[in-house]
Amino acid sequence: MGGSGSKSKGFWPFSGSVSGEDPIKDGEEQSMARVRSFTGATPFVLTRRSSLYFDEDGDLAHEFYEETIVTKNGRKKAKLKRIQKNLTPQGIIKLEIPCIHVDFPVVLCEA
Repeated sequence: MGGSGSKSKGFWPFSGSVSGEDPIKDGEEQSMARVRSFTGATPFVLTRRSSLYFDEDGDLAHEFYEETIVTKNGRKKAKLKRIQKNLTPQGIIKLEIPCIHVDFPVVLCEA
């Protein structure tokens, strides 16, 4: 009950091995091979897609609303109508502080 790990030599650098060789040596070789295969890749995320939009006036926001006056039974009532047309996404923005990618397969700090 409990564990559902694989006993074969797997993709992750710290997975166990079945062979009679030294498991620490196998893990080091495997992790070094993994590092060498991604020489151009970095675990840091430097940019992200923004969730902000520009409107026709050049204002930047998540959502835009327009106030409309609705007359019902002789009474005027103000309502907000969401604008969804003529909006331009901000695009890719550079992060001030780089973040670590979610799929980075190594434990950096153990608590």
